Amino acid sequence: MSLYYRWKNFEEDEDRPEKPRRFGVTEMRGPNHTLLTQNVLQEIFESMGQFVDGLKFSGGSHSLMPKSFLKQVIHMAHQHDVYVSTGDWAEQMIRKGPSAFKDYVEECKQMGFDTIELNVPSLEVPEDTLLRYVRLIKSGGLKAKPQFAVKFNKSDIPTGGNRAFGAYVPPPPPRSTELIEDVDLLIRRAERCLEAGADMIMIDADDLCKHADSVRADVIAKVIGRLGLEKIMFEASNARASEWFVKQYGPRVNLFVDHSQVMDLECLRGRNLGKNHSSVLGSSYFLF
Repeated sequence: MSLYYRWKNFEEDEDRPEKPRRFGVTEMRGPNHTLLTQNVLQEIFESMGQFVDGLKFSGGSHSLMPKSFLKQVIHMAHQHDVYVSTGDWAEQMIRKGPSAFKDYVEECKQMGFDTIELNVPSLEVPEDTLLRYVRLIKSGGLKAKPQFAVKFNKSDIPTGGNRAFGAYVPPPPPRSTELIEDVDLLIRRAERCLEAGADMIMIDADDLCKHADSVRADVIAKVIGRLGLEKIMFEASNARASEWFVKQYGPRVNLFVDHSQVMDLECLRGRNLGKNHSSVLGSSYFLF
């Protein structure tokens, strides 16, 4: 039986476009922390597909799936105008050798992926190498999405204040184990990735917005102020974090959420219903 959203009645001047969207993007976590079968994904896409922009295979989960199954899932997502991202797995391929990354890009394209994510802290490569990876992804016909954290390995932070591109070469191993917050370095490297052709910058929730009662509003405001809303996606680890982002920055903010939070987030985007995340999922919103 068809599912209708009676509460979904945006005004003509509503700041929320139809798919494909350049802002107000909702990327959904795929199989990783919980097991999502093909049938479950099908149900999600059929009931909430209009609210889902992207599907991300977190934690390299796609590497454990049979290729035939993976292609079916990707095809299913594309039928609902949902792009598919690899998640943070490229760092595993890079360790196999210099040519492994180019082969990885080609394999992702053959499988039907749309976006390759680069987990910058896990890559542990110089900045010029990171930018080369971004260009390789783009030349392969896919979208590139580097993921940054607000803290950097001490070995990767330029000394002496010289942060011009190529001016700092990280010391050889052993690397430091100390992590230091550096928002300016995050922004500078994100800007260079965008200049190299990156389509979106992913901001990790750790030390930033993992817990709703300790959101780093100052850091988030600085990043958005420099990079703009359209080119940034924040990881919202829970429904309260999603609520905070939408209330602070409106429906245009791009968020990466668990599949269980998709409807909750869309309620917040549409009408900012309720005063807390538990109030926006009442049964009165649905008409069967």
